[in-house]
Amino acid sequence: MGQAFTILASLVAVAAAGGQDLSPTAGISHPILGKITPRAAQDIAASPWSIGGETMDRDFTVYAGWRSYLGPLGAKGLRLQAGWAKCERVKGVYDWAGLDAVIDDARAQGVQPWVELSYGNTLYPGGGGIGLADGFPSSPEALAAWDRWAVALVRRYKDRIFEWEIWNEPDINRTGAAKAEAYVDLHIRTATMIRAEQSGSRIFALGLAGNLQYAEEVLAGLQARGKLDLVDAITIHGYPRNPDDTANVDKLRAVIAKFGRAIEVRQGETGAPSKYQENFALAKIPWTENTQAKWDLRRLLAHRAKDVPMNLFTISDLHYRNPDGSNLRMNYKGLLGTQADQSISRVKPSYRAAQHVFTLFDATLERIADFPFVAKVVAPRRLALTGYAQRGTGRQIVALWFSDAPPVEENATVAVTVQLARGRFDRPVLVDLRTGLIFGVPAAQWRQTTAGVEFRDLPLYDAPMLLAEQDAMAGLAPPP
Repeated sequence: MGQAFTILASLVAVAAAGGQDLSPTAGISHPILGKITPRAAQDIAASPWSIGGETMDRDFTVYAGWRSYLGPLGAKGLRLQAGWAKCERVKGVYDWAGLDAVIDDARAQGVQPWVELSYGNTLYPGGGGIGLADGFPSSPEALAAWDRWAVALVRRYKDRIFEWEIWNEPDINRTGAAKAEAYVDLHIRTATMIRAEQSGSRIFALGLAGNLQYAEEVLAGLQARGKLDLVDAITIHGYPRNPDDTANVDKLRAVIAKFGRAIEVRQGETGAPSKYQENFALAKIPWTENTQAKWDLRRLLAHRAKDVPMNLFTISDLHYRNPDGSNLRMNYKGLLGTQADQSISRVKPSYRAAQHVFTLFDATLERIADFPFVAKVVAPRRLALTGYAQRGTGRQIVALWFSDAPPVEENATVAVTVQLARGRFDRPVLVDLRTGLIFGVPAAQWRQTTAGVEFRDLPLYDAPMLLAEQDAMAGLAPPP
């Protein structure tokens, strides 16, 4: 994993790191050993994590504002929307300058973009809408123009982009022009062109908002036409109040199983706001930067526990405006706060929290499929717990947190005793993923036996803590 820790000079230095405000975690009396040192994307070979770079096609966010934060975040993927209407503002003329700059710079930072083909283009009669929930291109002229743009897009970037997503949330289309059969037609024509230009491409379908019946109808339509091979993965979105709710992942996997083809499920878009907002998912809730960080952490690890690659929405707060610049609506799901001019105003705690996950949970850390545990937890508290091991060394990392309710602002811990039948530790440390602090585990509070390992009085709360083998965290040294 490379160097994961650095020594603390003082708690003041930790609280000031990166300009963020760290809310302390109450009730942890373990000795402080250090703090996670984030790894940049270029220092991580591979991982299942992607970060959202969506809506640049409509200028709701600006790459120049957050590009310097992209590589240091540590996510290995970046979701982009190509934006037909932004690329083709004059018929037959494509402006690639914006995409060129983003794709080339992201790759130079060790971040591999994946690109969504959407939305429509009002240059053409029947060209479809230019934003979320608008219709597909439908007229012969518009479809021919879509075909030309899609071919040109893949031809231009096929040496740099290897994963393509077709449309975004067609299942919530408000025009009635995106029924399942219409999506099947669009997917087949677009995916066929992609494969003709780039035979080894991976193609993601749907960008599903959550309508599983729609997904089943699409798969049935593709199967009836012998085209299921044009789907490598289905991306699904989700914004449940409790971040541990991944029921739709299970349900989508069950739907896919009916069709007898191995199709991956990927979380394509999910994240929480950092403050109250009137619009968009998870609106009208009194969010804070602290509860956002907790929600994002739990959402990331809830998907990692099911081996589902995940895209966290999104890197920067979004400024939604009408095409004429009116009616500003803010979406505060960014890991970075913004000024009125869309430049970055602050690094939120959620950015640092995500860095900690991306640093530790790379592709070398593998989930242990059978990892039973017994925890003495007082109802209604419920514990989420997943075991992982480093490939090659077998050194373990165990993620655990209270999952029974959405995160709250308070960071009070509760002492919990946990028994891990397959736990194996020599020198365990306790890691608070939210703050990044690393604590020693006193010898009196744990014991390893042939029947497993028991940890007594672990301070747990509604954000993930880790039990980690110290040797799995290269670079940790005794405190000065």
